[in-house]
Amino acid sequence: MSVSSLSLRTVLLATSFSIAAIACAPAHAFADDDARRAILELRQQIKQITDQNQSARLQLADQMETMQHELTDMRGQLERIRWELDVNKRSSEDQSGGNTPQVGNPQEQASFNNPMGLFRSGKYKEAAAGFATFLSNYPSSQLATEAKFYQGSSQYASKDYKGAIQNLQAMIQASPTDARAPDALLIVAASQIELNNMAGAKASLQKIVKDYPSTSAAETAKSRLKLLQ
Repeated sequence: MSVSSLSLRTVLLATSFSIAAIACAPAHAFADDDARRAILELRQQIKQITDQNQSARLQLADQMETMQHELTDMRGQLERIRWELDVNKRSSEDQSGGNTPQVGNPQEQASFNNPMGLFRSGKYKEAAAGFATFLSNYPSSQLATEAKFYQGSSQYASKDYKGAIQNLQAMIQASPTDARAPDALLIVAASQIELNNMAGAKASLQKIVKDYPSTSAAETAKSRLKLLQ
């Protein structure tokens, strides 16, 4: 074999090895790149799933908290309705056994009966105004305490809570031994609740329990105090 033939063969062999090396190298590089991309994509997917789960948990927690607040509000509204029904029931129960108290003066009696009729028919604003007129015209009447009680009750029912508190507290101060006094205090407490004066409401309810322990109002006050704790 000539030197030229040997050189040519050597060149050809070298070229073949070079081509093979070039052909093989990119394959390994591409495989590594694909693997890295797959790992990165998998990590990204895991991160997205984790973030989504965390977001879902936070949303669920917010929803549960919102539902709890709504449930608490509903309970408060139901209790307020029960309280108002109880107060209105007590207000409409005459201590005279269901009969309107009577006095000898027909004009005075009519002046009391008119707002009483308005109260019983649910026209509370008109009733409050009527009782105010009666008290202005007959401040020393035997019906004055009754009129003050129903005036305050009418104000409570028409959502004039400040007026109800003022007039009923004046009635209690003037006639602390009157049979209406503990019920008047219940309405005062209910009005204070509506004005978000929880401390005042507790004080009013505690006064009922202390000063009028044997009355049905005291039993109601005890149950209300448990709700305010």
